[in-house]
Amino acid sequence: MTTEYYIGLMSGTSADGIDAVLADFSAPTPSIKATHYQAYPVKLQQAVLALCENEATLSLQQLGELDQILGQYYAHTVQALLAKTEIDPKQIHAIGNHGQTLRHQPNHATPFTMQCGDPNVIAADTGITTVADFRRRDLALGGQGAPLVPLFHHALFYTPTEDRVIVNIGGQANVTFLPQDANSTTDTPLLAFDTGPGNALMDAWIAEHLQQPFDKGGAWAASGKVYEALLADLLSHPYFQQHSPKSCGREQFNLTWLQQHLDAHASLPPEDVQATLLALSAQSIAQPILDAALAKGRVLVCGGGAYNTTLLAELQKLLPDFTVDTTDAVGVAPDTLEALAFAWLARETLNGRPGSHPSVTGARSPAILGGVYYGEPDGALKATPKNDGQ
Repeated sequence: MTTEYYIGLMSGTSADGIDAVLADFSAPTPSIKATHYQAYPVKLQQAVLALCENEATLSLQQLGELDQILGQYYAHTVQALLAKTEIDPKQIHAIGNHGQTLRHQPNHATPFTMQCGDPNVIAADTGITTVADFRRRDLALGGQGAPLVPLFHHALFYTPTEDRVIVNIGGQANVTFLPQDANSTTDTPLLAFDTGPGNALMDAWIAEHLQQPFDKGGAWAASGKVYEALLADLLSHPYFQQHSPKSCGREQFNLTWLQQHLDAHASLPPEDVQATLLALSAQSIAQPILDAALAKGRVLVCGGGAYNTTLLAELQKLLPDFTVDTTDAVGVAPDTLEALAFAWLARETLNGRPGSHPSVTGARSPAILGGVYYGEPDGALKATPKNDGQ
C-alpha cells in the first residue's frame, strides 16, 4: 500500500511546548508512526504568556524576532520527530502547523487572530511543504476561526452506535457533539464551540503559588474545597451564557480577571481557589453537554486535561448518564490528538477540501484553510533553535 505521510504540529494556549505527530493517512483510520514533544524554554513560555494576557507589548523588532525563533523551534521539532524514524523527509506530503496563538479577537470591532511561528522558516529548514495560518480565512468569511478540529472529530470518531461528545481540554476547552443519528455534517449541522477555561487558569494559579507548571492529576485541587460564592461569581461571566458560534482565549480568562473576582471575597486558601477553578472548568464543560439533551452516550476527553484525574472524576459526577473516558479508549492518545488534527487539516487543504464548517464557526461558507509554503526539493533537515526568545 502506498503511504501518505503528514506531520502535525500543535502548540496550544498553555504555551508549554510543541506536540508533534507523524501519521500515515493511506488507510481510512490514520496510523501514527511517531510522536514527539518539544518543551519551550521557560523564558520563551513566559514571554508568550505575557503577550497573550495583555501584560506586555512588543516592538515590531521583537515581534519579528519571536516569529523567527518560534519557526526555528517548530522546524527543530520536526527534526527530532523524524529522527525517531527511518522515514525520508521527501516522503512527507506536508507539515500542518497551528502556530503559537498570541491573540485571538474574533469579536473585536476589527476581528483578527494572530498565530506566530514563520512557516517560511519551517519549509526552508525542513525542505517539507508546510501548511499554516489556518484560522484567518475563516475569520475573513465572518467566522470565529475556532474551533478548527470538529470536522476532524467527525471523520475520526463518529459512530452510528452511540452518541459521543469529544471534549478537548487544553488551555481552553471545547466540545464537539457527534450524535449517532448524524451520519454526515450535511444531514445535521455540526455543533461545536469553546466552553471556557480548561487548564489555563489552574496552570497559572499553581505556577504563581507553588512554582509548578501544572497540577498533576489535580492533586492540589483535590486538597482544597470549592468556594461556591466565588464559583458562582466566575460563572456569571457573559461568555457562559452566549450561544454558539463562540470561541475564547486568555483574553477573557486570565489571572487578572480572576484577581478581580478574588478581591470581592474574603481571603481564601490558595488550594481552595484551585479547587474552585477546577470546578469552573468542569461545570462550564458539563453544562452544555447537559443542555444538548443527549439521552446518554460517551464523553471522550483529549488534551492535557485528560490526565487530570480529579477533573475527569468531577465531569463523571456532573454527567452521570454518560461514560466519561479519554480518547485512549478509542485508540488515540489524548496528547497527540490535536497535532494529528493539524496533519489532517494540512491534507484537506492540499486536496482542496474545506477544513471549517459554518455551523461551527459562523462563517458565511466552508473554507479551505491555511497558506501553503512549498518545501525545497533538495531541502535537508538542519534547523536548530538559536536562542530562547530573549
